[in-house]
Amino acid sequence: MTDSTTPPPPPSQPAGGASGGSNANLMPALAHLTTPLGFLLPLIFWLVGKDQSSFADSEGKAALNFGIVVTIGYVISAVIGFIPIIGLLSLLINLAIFVVALIFGLQGFQAAQKGQSYRYPFTLDLVK
Repeated sequence: MTDSTTPPPPPSQPAGGASGGSNANLMPALAHLTTPLGFLLPLIFWLVGKDQSSFADSEGKAALNFGIVVTIGYVISAVIGFIPIIGLLSLLINLAIFVVALIFGLQGFQAAQKGQSYRYPFTLDLVK
């Protein structure tokens, strides 16, 4: 007896479609992920990825704008740190800014990985 059914050949691409979707979403996802560190890394990822697609451009701008807001928060916290009596609050403010930026950055990262647009709850549209 011969078995006429042969198994199908293995797919040439992984099931997730790694060649098109995730590579196109890598720069905006990384821009969102690095927002807790300030504006510099989102700026770099936006500049590198903005010519790849309109999605990378718009998401990179959103991450950059939020990174600017985070940086402004860090600067204000540092200034508060020099005020004699309430200066100790600077550490708590810094920690709160970092935690909020980390939460929103992770949400933006996950949305960008799925190819969805993410808007931060509060941000300044400085880069248009």
